[in-house]
Amino acid sequence: MDQGNTAFILIAAALVLLMTPGLAFFYGGLVKAKSVISMMMMSFGAMGLMGVLWVLYGYSIAFPSTAEGATQVPWTIDFTNFGLASVLETPEGAAYPPLAFVAFQATFAIITVALVSGAIADRAKFGAWMVFAAIWATVVYFPVASWVFNFGLADDGSFSYGGWITHGMQDVFGVGAIDFAGGTAVHINAGAAALALALVLGKRVGFQKGAHVPHNPPFVLLGAGLLWFGWFGFNAGSELAADNTAALAFVNTIAAPAAALLAWLIVEKIKDGKPTSVGAASGAVAGLVAITPACASLTPVWAIVLGLVAGAVCALAIELKFKLGFDDSLDVVGIHLVGGLIGTLYLGIFANGSGLIYSGSLTQLLVQAIAAFAVMIYSFVLAFIIGFAVDKTIGFRVKNEDEIAGIDTVVHGEEGYVLSDTRG
Repeated sequence: MDQGNTAFILIAAALVLLMTPGLAFFYGGLVKAKSVISMMMMSFGAMGLMGVLWVLYGYSIAFPSTAEGATQVPWTIDFTNFGLASVLETPEGAAYPPLAFVAFQATFAIITVALVSGAIADRAKFGAWMVFAAIWATVVYFPVASWVFNFGLADDGSFSYGGWITHGMQDVFGVGAIDFAGGTAVHINAGAAALALALVLGKRVGFQKGAHVPHNPPFVLLGAGLLWFGWFGFNAGSELAADNTAALAFVNTIAAPAAALLAWLIVEKIKDGKPTSVGAASGAVAGLVAITPACASLTPVWAIVLGLVAGAVCALAIELKFKLGFDDSLDVVGIHLVGGLIGTLYLGIFANGSGLIYSGSLTQLLVQAIAAFAVMIYSFVLAFIIGFAVDKTIGFRVKNEDEIAGIDTVVHGEEGYVLSDTRG
């Protein structure tokens, strides 16, 4: 067993876990002051819920054991591994303990679910959110993670590719879809679900451009900084080894978001006259989203180009909700869905070796598109059905008067900012 790589994976897992509190700050600063606890609690609720479900059965759905080289069907459950029963010991000859990989992927499940919550800020019931999150993770995230990642545990203790999006399409087209760290499984998946929930819950009271402004931009900047820091574990850690590929992913995780940050600010300056701190944070996150699937398959120069494209396009894409009339409160669609699509499809042109400019073939672009749109459609349809069912049974949205007043005290009995204590 390689103790260096084991330590690398465990540290990466801790970094990715930090992303969810970072997301809580990022989202919390974007909402109004009387909704900040509600917003942050949806991220922390995802940490608690997914941490338990992943151990009980999430891992057994996402990573069923497989014979070496075998391709899994799109929806497989490993009934022998509930409660992680079959990965408690390290097989002889394994490069690292299976539990290290379990921990790393658990943090992916947590952040993906938490991302969805940004679309329903200021108006969702916490209990209804938790019910939705549990069902959506079970029937959407866990299977999709298997489609994309699915390093099935082979008899010799190694992990072999088995997901239909990667290994399966390679059997058909000669190349599989490239998604190194989760552009489809995490960002397109969460963005599509966010769009579905925004449609189910409807618009906030008084929804219009300029009506809802971030109450705490320093929180937004703090959250973006924590996200960027944790994202090094997200991207470089996905190599599962401290090697040159991890180093390339690390460098690209600096370059692309930096370029996206600049591009977003330039668009803001041209469009609105002023570059904003929230724009800088949002641009960095857009770049991080776009580079996620591509971080190990681009040269750093092409990573900068990707960041520039993602930053500029996402800065314009967040206006779609006003043009199309859906209320995606914190721009999950404009940043994560659009950014994830950009990063995933970009690989079809610029991926080292197999992209169009290197191979002269559009095959890589074809498989990237199949992967992206399959995940998007699957997630959107099921999220809409689940959200609609939750809304019609227990109710998903708070009363309008509670939304106007701010839902922190109604839902959680707390205030984010107690400026004076008037109690006895």
